[in-house]
Amino acid sequence: MPPALREVLPEAGLRRGTAVSVAGGDTGLLLALAAGVKETGGGWAAAVGLPDLGLAAAEGYGLDLRRLLVADDPGPHWAEVVSVLAGAVELIMLRPDGPVPPKLAARLAAVLRRSGCVLLVAGPWPGAALRLAVRSGRWFGLGDGHGQLVGRQVEVVAEGRGSAVRGRTARLWLPDEYGAVRPLQEQPQPVAEPTVIPAAEPMAPRVAAVV
Repeated sequence: MPPALREVLPEAGLRRGTAVSVAGGDTGLLLALAAGVKETGGGWAAAVGLPDLGLAAAEGYGLDLRRLLVADDPGPHWAEVVSVLAGAVELIMLRPDGPVPPKLAARLAAVLRRSGCVLLVAGPWPGAALRLAVRSGRWFGLGDGHGQLVGRQVEVVAEGRGSAVRGRTARLWLPDEYGAVRPLQEQPQPVAEPTVIPAAEPMAPRVAAVV
């Protein structure tokens, strides 16, 4: 897991063979979590049901596009696609095409446990071991109707079962100006500009009075 996200996760990472829910389907948080797959032995990931996923953004967060499988629109067969991919990749990003029945979620949970694959779901998931959400966020870079976005500051909260039941929070750049995730450092206080005292005008030389 990227260092910036370790403090918000109960085990400093994602447990193999589990499903994790990203509330609201925040794409930035989804990609930041998925980037941790590069730390595994294989480093393969898949994106299912995410046709609007920005590949440039994914690469910016740290995903290796050469090891990313994409199934843009599996339709109602997304569960079968996930079952097949779970045996071939270490992590799957998924947006289901509708509410997930608990029985289907339980069946896929068994597949994940056998394969050791992590499932990152954009939205709710019955029985998710961990639930993450962006509680607040603010973009920077736009002026009065002009400019370019350079980063987003967010507060991420994680809740779940076991050691994660009490919840943890972290303040992050998601993304920063380079498209990556990193901890939010306190902004340095602006240094006051030194006061410039204008030089005094040269005084006219005194002329002695002639008597």
